Amino acid sequence: MISPLFIQLLFVGSVILIWLMLVYQFVLCSAGFIYSRESAREKRKIDAGSFAVEGVSILIPAHNEEMVIEDTIQAFFELDFPKDKLEIFVVDDASTDKTPEILDRLAKKYAGLNVLHIPPSEGGKGKAAALNRAVPLTKYELIAVYDADNQPEPKALRYLASQFILDPKLGAALGKFRTLNKNKNILTRFINIEGLSFQWIVQAGRWKLLKIATLSGTNFILRKSVLAEVGGWDIEALTEDAELSLRILEGGHLIKFVPYAVTWEQEPENLSTWFRQRVRWARGNFYLMRKFLASIGHAKNKALATELIYFLALYYVFVAAITVSALLFLLCMSGAISIPVPGPYLEVWLLAYMLFVSEIMIMLSREIGEDSISNIFFTIATYFTYSQLWPFVVAKAFYLEYIKKEERKWDKTRRFPQSN
Repeated sequence: MISPLFIQLLFVGSVILIWLMLVYQFVLCSAGFIYSRESAREKRKIDAGSFAVEGVSILIPAHNEEMVIEDTIQAFFELDFPKDKLEIFVVDDASTDKTPEILDRLAKKYAGLNVLHIPPSEGGKGKAAALNRAVPLTKYELIAVYDADNQPEPKALRYLASQFILDPKLGAALGKFRTLNKNKNILTRFINIEGLSFQWIVQAGRWKLLKIATLSGTNFILRKSVLAEVGGWDIEALTEDAELSLRILEGGHLIKFVPYAVTWEQEPENLSTWFRQRVRWARGNFYLMRKFLASIGHAKNKALATELIYFLALYYVFVAAITVSALLFLLCMSGAISIPVPGPYLEVWLLAYMLFVSEIMIMLSREIGEDSISNIFFTIATYFTYSQLWPFVVAKAFYLEYIKKEERKWDKTRRFPQSN
């Protein structure tokens, strides 16, 4: 029998933890809004100037990408970037569909497109392994990485490359991703709002306050020398981008968020694909937590320590607090338990909910057309629908990682017929 005192402490503790996270998010939101204004001024400065950008080697890992790869390659050859300072490598990672044939045909059409075919006997080891295999073939110090479904805006690469002129000490720079198929259905609308909120609140806010950001897996440039210094991509990591980010930060290098360098990417169009993708992300973060958490107590790099604490709060504490709060609410509604803790908890919940919605809408206002009436409706509905899926994602990831101890294998996100 669980004591009433324990239930009361559990309830109050979950409320406090949720509010601590909300306050932290509000601070990041405010900082992100300020940075959005600063980055707009920086963009105007770059547009008005003439930067002699360095050469860039683009790496595009591809595995069974027949639905999207042709549009992607076309977008890269429409980039506003000096062609004599650009090389493009597509790493065909043992594709079993028509991707190899499409790439070979495009290589004849586009001068400067290099295709690396990894045979089935050596491939299928994931994005990190494919990228590591291609790096030795590149000739430039700046390495750009894009996913095979991406369509970067014409100036995206130029904006990223310019960062290394503005700050020669920069280790990496990442741009913003947008949802190409955001109007496909309700799920993609939620994903669009989630992606923009994360980038403007977490990425922009942390860069403004702490001078840290984490690579998002696509639309970024990093120095080859920095990549060599940290040992390349970790092939055991399911979230190779976040894992590499922490090692770059640990090495004392900066990763800058550049919101005006934009690429458009396809997002999952059904719940099963979304769920598999997010479980992989959660398992990947569990892995990197175990890998780096031991050093947090004596971390010399405060940025790394802050990043680890954030991941811990997000995937363990915050999700647990939300789950406990929801369960206690349902039990109280059913009459199974009562929590006689005095306080204006309904008002506290309403205030938290209003803060949640307000933060998202403030950040959506940073994008033309995103602070629409329909997005206001979807933002209001997010908390009761889309956000409630996350505890199930984390629970499934926790089960696979720590209870079943299932082998971690790269699980590529399913593609859908391309639509703009």
